[in-house]
Amino acid sequence: MRTCLDRLASQPHVDGPRVHRESEYIAARLEECRLNKTISNGAYLDAGAIQGALEMIANHIEMGVSQKEVHELISQQIDRAERIEQKHPGLNLALETGRK
Repeated sequence: MRTCLDRLASQPHVDGPRVHRESEYIAARLEECRLNKTISNGAYLDAGAIQGALEMIANHIEMGVSQKEVHELISQQIDRAERIEQKHPGLNLALETGRK
Protein backbone atom coordinates (compact mmCIF):
# COMPACT_ATOMS: atom_id res chain seq x y z
CA MET A 1 0.00 0.00 0.00
CA ARG A 2 2.79 2.40 0.92
CA THR A 3 4.70 1.24 -2.16
CA CYS A 4 1.67 1.98 -4.34
CA LEU A 5 1.33 5.47 -2.86
CA ASP A 6 5.04 6.16 -3.28
CA ARG A 7 4.81 5.19 -6.95
CA LEU A 8 1.88 7.55 -7.46
CA ALA A 9 3.63 10.37 -5.60
CA SER A 10 6.73 9.99 -7.77
CA GLN A 11 4.78 10.71 -10.96
CA PRO A 12 4.84 14.31 -12.20
CA HIS A 13 1.29 13.80 -13.54
CA VAL A 14 -1.16 11.42 -11.86
CA ASP A 15 -4.17 10.44 -13.95
CA GLY A 16 -7.54 9.16 -12.80
CA PRO A 17 -7.48 5.77 -14.53
CA ARG A 18 -4.12 4.90 -12.95
CA VAL A 19 -5.40 5.78 -9.48
CA HIS A 20 -8.56 3.73 -10.11
CA ARG A 21 -6.41 0.74 -11.13
CA GLU A 22 -4.33 1.04 -7.96
CA SER A 23 -7.50 1.28 -5.88
CA GLU A 24 -8.92 -1.82 -7.54
CA TYR A 25 -5.65 -3.69 -7.03
CA ILE A 26 -5.56 -2.79 -3.34
CA ALA A 27 -9.21 -3.78 -2.88
CA ALA A 28 -8.63 -7.16 -4.52
CA ARG A 29 -5.41 -7.84 -2.59
CA LEU A 30 -6.97 -6.82 0.71
CA GLU A 31 -9.82 -9.24 0.16
CA GLU A 32 -7.47 -12.02 -0.91
CA CYS A 33 -5.13 -11.45 2.05
CA ARG A 34 -8.03 -11.35 4.48
CA LEU A 35 -9.52 -14.57 3.13
CA ASN A 36 -6.09 -16.28 3.25
CA LYS A 37 -5.60 -14.92 6.79
CA THR A 38 -2.39 -13.20 5.67
CA ILE A 39 -3.73 -10.04 7.31
CA SER A 40 -6.11 -9.50 10.20
CA ASN A 41 -9.61 -8.12 9.91
CA GLY A 42 -8.32 -4.99 11.64
CA ALA A 43 -5.61 -4.52 9.02
CA TYR A 44 -8.20 -5.10 6.30
CA LEU A 45 -10.48 -2.41 7.72
CA ASP A 46 -7.68 0.09 8.37
CA ALA A 47 -6.21 -0.35 4.90
CA GLY A 48 -9.67 -0.09 3.36
CA ALA A 49 -9.67 3.57 4.36
CA ILE A 50 -6.72 4.19 2.05
CA GLN A 51 -8.32 2.23 -0.74
CA GLY A 52 -11.41 4.42 -0.39
CA ALA A 53 -9.26 7.56 -0.33
CA LEU A 54 -7.66 6.49 -3.62
CA GLU A 55 -11.12 6.30 -5.18
CA MET A 56 -11.83 9.79 -3.87
CA ILE A 57 -8.52 11.05 -5.30
CA ALA A 58 -9.33 9.51 -8.68
CA ASN A 59 -12.70 11.25 -8.63
CA HIS A 60 -11.03 14.56 -7.77
CA ILE A 61 -8.69 14.12 -10.73
CA GLU A 62 -11.63 13.50 -13.03
CA MET A 63 -13.28 16.69 -11.71
CA GLY A 64 -10.18 18.63 -12.73
CA VAL A 65 -8.42 19.44 -9.45
CA SER A 66 -4.83 20.57 -9.80
CA GLN A 67 -1.93 18.15 -9.75
CA LYS A 68 -0.59 20.05 -6.76
CA GLU A 69 -3.72 19.20 -4.79
CA VAL A 70 -3.61 15.58 -6.02
CA HIS A 71 -0.05 15.24 -4.75
CA GLU A 72 -1.05 16.77 -1.42
CA LEU A 73 -3.87 14.23 -1.08
CA ILE A 74 -1.51 11.38 -1.92
CA SER A 75 0.99 12.71 0.62
CA GLN A 76 -1.71 12.63 3.30
CA GLN A 77 -2.39 9.00 2.45
CA ILE A 78 1.32 8.19 2.67
CA ASP A 79 1.29 9.53 6.23
CA ARG A 80 -1.78 7.43 6.97
CA ALA A 81 -0.19 4.34 5.40
CA GLU A 82 2.88 4.77 7.61
CA ARG A 83 0.69 4.80 10.72
CA ILE A 84 -1.25 1.76 9.53
CA GLU A 85 1.99 -0.12 8.76
CA GLN A 86 3.23 0.62 12.29
CA LYS A 87 -0.02 -0.77 13.68
CA HIS A 88 -0.02 -3.76 11.29
CA PRO A 89 3.63 -4.60 10.43
CA GLY A 90 4.01 -6.45 7.14
CA LEU A 91 0.81 -5.10 5.60
CA ASN A 92 2.60 -3.36 2.73
CA LEU A 93 4.60 -6.51 1.92
CA ALA A 94 1.46 -8.65 2.01
CA LEU A 95 -0.29 -6.37 -0.45
CA GLU A 96 2.66 -5.87 -2.79
CA THR A 97 3.55 -9.58 -2.90
CA GLY A 98 0.64 -10.15 -5.29
CA ARG A 99 1.77 -7.54 -7.80
CA LYS A 100 2.85 -8.89 -11.18
